[in-house]
Amino acid sequence: MNFIYKKALTPEQLMRNRYEAFVNKDGDYLNNTTTQTTFYDKTHYLNTEWLKLDVISAKDNTVEFKAYYREDGVIHLLHEKSNFIEVDGMWKYDNGELFNSKIGRNESCPCGSSKKFKKCCMKNQL
Repeated sequence: MNFIYKKALTPEQLMRNRYEAFVNKDGDYLNNTTTQTTFYDKTHYLNTEWLKLDVISAKDNTVEFKAYYREDGVIHLLHEKSNFIEVDGMWKYDNGELFNSKIGRNESCPCGSSKKFKKCCMKNQL
């Protein structure tokens, strides 16, 4: 299935597009919007359910975000500060710095239940 994404005019827009591409398992879009020579492998994220995206900050060519996902029944947090560069008039993901962040017990559960994490999915992960 081919997905259509609006042209990213800013690094934040590209980061949001790339999140949607992960949700849609659209490896072609991910590969076309990175400067890396390693390519997105669809099989790696086949069993991944992306739940929520929070943009922490977006300044110049850097976007810090938290993306929540479920794999094998366990909710995980990907916290990254991503760097983007413009190549031939198109923004591309270049690299990122990963943070070792955890989902707070009192945060809203990423599953969308409106319960606190500790009263919802955290109970199922223990």
